Amino acid sequence: MKQVSKLFPFLKPYWKKSVLSLVLLTAVVVMDLAIPRLVQRIIDQGIIGQNINVVVKTFFLMLGISILDTIFAIGNNNYSVQVGEGVARDMREAIFLKIQSLSFGNLDRLKTGQLMVRLSNDSGVVQRLFQITLRIGTRAPLLMIGSLILMFSTAPQLALIILPLLIITSVIIAIFSIKMGPIFLTMQQKLDKLNTVLQENIGGVRVVKAFVRACHEGERFEQANEDFTERNIRVTQMMSILTPILTLALNIGVVIVVWSGGLQSIESGNLSTGQIVAFVNYLQTTVVPLMNLVNLANIWSAAIASAARVNEVLDAVPEVQDSLNAIDLPSTSHPQVIFDQVGFHYNDATDEPILHGINLTAEPGQVIAILGATGSGKTTLINLIPRFYDVTEGRILIDGVDIRHIQHDSLLAHIGIVPQETVLFSGTVCDNIRYGRPEAEEEEVISAAKAAQAHEFILDLPNGYDTHVEERGTNLSGGQKQRIAIARALLINPSILILDDSTSSVDVETETKIQFALDVLMKGRTSFVVAQRISTVLKADKIVVIDKGQIAAEGTHRQLLKSSLIYKEIFASQLGNGVKGS
Repeated sequence: MKQVSKLFPFLKPYWKKSVLSLVLLTAVVVMDLAIPRLVQRIIDQGIIGQNINVVVKTFFLMLGISILDTIFAIGNNNYSVQVGEGVARDMREAIFLKIQSLSFGNLDRLKTGQLMVRLSNDSGVVQRLFQITLRIGTRAPLLMIGSLILMFSTAPQLALIILPLLIITSVIIAIFSIKMGPIFLTMQQKLDKLNTVLQENIGGVRVVKAFVRACHEGERFEQANEDFTERNIRVTQMMSILTPILTLALNIGVVIVVWSGGLQSIESGNLSTGQIVAFVNYLQTTVVPLMNLVNLANIWSAAIASAARVNEVLDAVPEVQDSLNAIDLPSTSHPQVIFDQVGFHYNDATDEPILHGINLTAEPGQVIAILGATGSGKTTLINLIPRFYDVTEGRILIDGVDIRHIQHDSLLAHIGIVPQETVLFSGTVCDNIRYGRPEAEEEEVISAAKAAQAHEFILDLPNGYDTHVEERGTNLSGGQKQRIAIARALLINPSILILDDSTSSVDVETETKIQFALDVLMKGRTSFVVAQRISTVLKADKIVVIDKGQIAAEGTHRQLLKSSLIYKEIFASQLGNGVKGS
């Protein structure tokens, strides 16, 4: 209940509709409970008493009640659906916005497949709970309580005889409900795994085919699918056991009532035929809601598991947050960036540090090139500048201000980033370039595209800048996507430019064009360029070589050729025709 109750605030905007739904439902229950008494009246006073007037009047009364019952039930259903769908919509939006606010560290732990399940499946399960609670979830207990009261009112002696059976049935339902909770939690975890495998394979289907790993991935999916199916089968098996047990209990109850009530009616005349029929109806009205409560218990068990997982996202605290007295970053075209004894490790202090002892100064307007082997910490280093992660040791200063004391949105507004993995969104080419500045004029978009050497190929597309970008940019080459990403970063006119191996997917000719444009554009901006190709960083004001999370060397190209063995080896392997040094 604690997990579910934390989601009750989502009901607040719909409390009027919820109350109205419950009022209509209560009226439906009252009318349902009145029907057996009216049946008793028809039998005892009308049929046995040979009074046609009673039969006719009671018939029309029952008909009127049934019509009202139907109208109120439809109203209850409509309002409960509106409440449920409204809650689901608000919850999905809250989860989505929460995901957008999370830091990279949070997202490292919450995998894409898991977040997709929470956004779609888990929110749907909670929605179903709220919706069903306003219908069966409230109707079943009211019917049970009302039926028990009317059973004792109709035939106390029969109610006492049947009470032990009802208690035993309730205990069986409680035991099953307790056992179902962990099963539903495990089932959601299995669904997580299934969706993760599915998401990875859909996103990486080209890699799977290229490396002929379809059989391997098929086995992974088959295993995840089998685990999920096995858990579903177990739930169904438990349900298939419980339903016949409850049906048996109902049938036994009916037999006991007819046998005991019949004996009392024949021997002493204490019970009328109408009383026995009414009592059987109330018994069914008691046991049938118990069976409904079994389904509700399953919904509750699933909802508790899903609510816990939804709350895991909603309760997540972004690792990167603004400090209480955070300030806006003053606008400057030549910011200075200083790494002061910076260290970083993921998760906790027991992990192996990714970076340690980083001291680096980027003077205003300088271009800082970062080289190093794969896994040396290059991308991690530049991810600390926009605070995708917070440093765990030391500090990073922009114009003398610790970036942890700058409002995060203000910081990001001054930084243009071209990530290593290019991501394009559905929409037109123009929309993607304009992504960081939706209000940008067409001339500005074209200017940014020209600077990124993208204008010519865009004009060659079927609809030019209005060409629709297909899912994940599949109708564009890797180089084209990367140039659009560069144009997107340039359009916001950042004072700090970060290029994470941004020319890795283009040919040498295109790289030369882009590099020429970037040489012009990086003037007046403090720029950080992560590169695999040493040819792209030869003109940098400072080249920094990262090795095992530390700065192994820094200086200009000429300085490093004289002083750094690592740099000379990189240079020789790429441009020196295998000759060490230069």
